[in-house]
Amino acid sequence: MSSSFQPHTVETNDGIKLHTRVFKPKDSDSTIDTNNIIIILVHPYSVLGGSQGLLRGIATGLAEKGYIAITFDTRGAGRSTGRASLTGFAEINDVVAVCNWACDEMKVHRVLLVGSSAGASISGSAVDKIKQVVGYVSLGYPFGLFASILFGRHHKAILHSSIPKLFVMGTRDGFTTVGQFEKKLSSAAGRVEKHLMPGVGHFQMEGVTFDAQMVNLIHDFIATLE
Repeated sequence: MSSSFQPHTVETNDGIKLHTRVFKPKDSDSTIDTNNIIIILVHPYSVLGGSQGLLRGIATGLAEKGYIAITFDTRGAGRSTGRASLTGFAEINDVVAVCNWACDEMKVHRVLLVGSSAGASISGSAVDKIKQVVGYVSLGYPFGLFASILFGRHHKAILHSSIPKLFVMGTRDGFTTVGQFEKKLSSAAGRVEKHLMPGVGHFQMEGVTFDAQMVNLIHDFIATLE
């Protein structure tokens, strides 16, 4: 199954215009089954150059499996307006805006949030602000001590949420040790799944080499959601 994407602009409640792409299977019809899940992906730290382009391979792969996947540039990144925040808290509003727009526009009632690196922190803080979210996937959550200087205030939201969660991390992450990863997840509420990728570093996992594996992990996790 092949896929295509369409550009859109989504406006937040504080007037930011977010450049958004919707990836769909090419042979999907115009009527979307409301029982389906829509997947919204949040890119790595925009202050260091993160943008939705880093998630295009995963979004394309998910669309080829029959899902609708959405990527977007958070405020100040790519072609979106506004200014990026240092800690990612303003960007929570961006995630909420895209989720609400997608559900209204496509009449879909179930959302899976997928965040990569700092995007995992930001999307994790948004899960309980969006009633349609039924699951969360983290790709390289920055739990480590240095990263926590910027993103530590996000941890509580996702770890205390009862939403089903999947955390994926390379054993050579660089920002988070396996010990830190295990300790954080031991305190998490609800159903928590984890997948460690032996010998893989943080930025390696963001590369196209692992896109297909990320797609399969996300697909398998969706199958476990009610």
